[in-house]
Amino acid sequence: MAATDNAAEQVAHIAEKIRAGKTTLGIEFGSTRIKAVLIDDNFQTIASGDYSWASHLEDGLWSYTTEEIWGGLQSAYASMANDVETAYGEKLTHVGHIGFSAMMHGYLAFDEAGELLVPFRTWQNTNTSEAHKKLSELFQYNIPERWSIAHLYQAVLNKEEHVSKVAYFTTLAGYVHWKLTGEKVLGVGDASGMFPIDPTTHAYETEFIEKFNALPEVAAQPWKLADLLPKPLVAGTPAGTLTAEGAKLLDPTGTLQPGVVLAPPEGDAGTGMVATNSVRVRTGNVSAGTSIFAMVVLEHKLARLHPEVDLVTTPAGDLAGMSHANNFTSDLNAWVGLFGQFAAAIGQPVDAGTLYGTLFRAAIADDVDADCGGLLNYPFRSGEFLAGLPEGRPLFARSPEARMSLGNFMRTQLFSAFSPVKIGMDVMTKDEGVAVDSLVGHGGIFTTPKVAQKILAAAFDTPIKVMATAAEGGAWGMAVLADYLWHADQPLADYLDTRVFADAASTTEAPDANDVAGFEAFFDRFRKGLPIEHAAIESIPLETK
Repeated sequence: MAATDNAAEQVAHIAEKIRAGKTTLGIEFGSTRIKAVLIDDNFQTIASGDYSWASHLEDGLWSYTTEEIWGGLQSAYASMANDVETAYGEKLTHVGHIGFSAMMHGYLAFDEAGELLVPFRTWQNTNTSEAHKKLSELFQYNIPERWSIAHLYQAVLNKEEHVSKVAYFTTLAGYVHWKLTGEKVLGVGDASGMFPIDPTTHAYETEFIEKFNALPEVAAQPWKLADLLPKPLVAGTPAGTLTAEGAKLLDPTGTLQPGVVLAPPEGDAGTGMVATNSVRVRTGNVSAGTSIFAMVVLEHKLARLHPEVDLVTTPAGDLAGMSHANNFTSDLNAWVGLFGQFAAAIGQPVDAGTLYGTLFRAAIADDVDADCGGLLNYPFRSGEFLAGLPEGRPLFARSPEARMSLGNFMRTQLFSAFSPVKIGMDVMTKDEGVAVDSLVGHGGIFTTPKVAQKILAAAFDTPIKVMATAAEGGAWGMAVLADYLWHADQPLADYLDTRVFADAASTTEAPDANDVAGFEAFFDRFRKGLPIEHAAIESIPLETK
């Protein structure tokens, strides 16, 4: 009975917080899911809702329609609001603060009347290769293909009819925020994926803007770049209020009332940094899934142009370097699946947790060779910019005298999975002398205690921390940024340390010297063997469906 009473008290306590507006709402538009997360003033998730979606090809370019954007947003919000009413008996008439985030980059261009000129072009599009090369050379600063300015400039180069009519362009998060508040602003982290940001002023790089405007094909346009871009805002800056029209757009039932103050809309890299407490200089995070990226907050600008490193900023405006690899778990999962089939074939089927746990632990057993015993693996299911590969062919190779054991084999799989992202990381730490105090790992591969942490610590020669909160994701991180509006009198890094993550449980693996040496030996073999991968691309045609 006491437990029931306690549960009822907890529900009543949270219901009171909802009525008092001691809540913040974060909504993130991911590439496969729109997620809404409502948190209380203790940063606990009290309600959530989501909506699944997928990009589609429109005129050969990846896109989402505006109908999908608004329909998906309303559905995710309605699911969350229903969660609130079901769990706490409260209709959601107001929240303390709201923040929107989304996949970074891409291109949403509007005319003077606010009409969308061409379908939304997402970060997935790689039709901007010419713009990427020319702008990177012009600025001596890496401008990846997915950046918003690359999309605009490519449209200029292609002499697209709509270009002369552009009055404003922004990201997906910026678009949603604008329509709900009327404000043409953007969180500085998201803005840094549109156009380079000066980390000292937290504004766009004026020298680069001038160089861009001076290009003959740009000078011929009726606009200047600065007039088209949203205004960057650092975290903690009020970014407008929910209008009556915006409230109705978010919640067509009319239950949600206007007047809520919104946080600057951010990108998914920024919300990931917040969710892993990785916004302080010399810290970073590694996000591992189908693809993998490693991000480090820099003390200063890089000395030279490096195509392997994307430069963006934290939500507070500090410069961060990112190494992003397209390939991570696909090949690893295929091999684990093979072992699962073998177990089933001998009449001993095992669940996925046992299977992965057993195989992963073999990779750090006492009898393994630190350098994988001469085995070699290439996990490239798709092309990999970091390795100079236009396509991928997963490969396993070994010398005749290599020590073929289960532990060495699994160690090779994990070493090879982390190798592509190490290429960009090495550029930062070895070529540019970037200092890293700690990295936070998050993603399913870290579920098996110690293993992936230990191997990643070896790959980067840096302590790797895993936190329980890292699984909360970007929508939770955006809700935390919305809460920060109440606490912006202290730096974001201090706020996260002292308020959000003060009691967060974590484990840290320090690099082992023998493992570090072993990984370096493997990585040398991995890089020298890359011609094998090129030969496979030339020799083995891609399957056609």
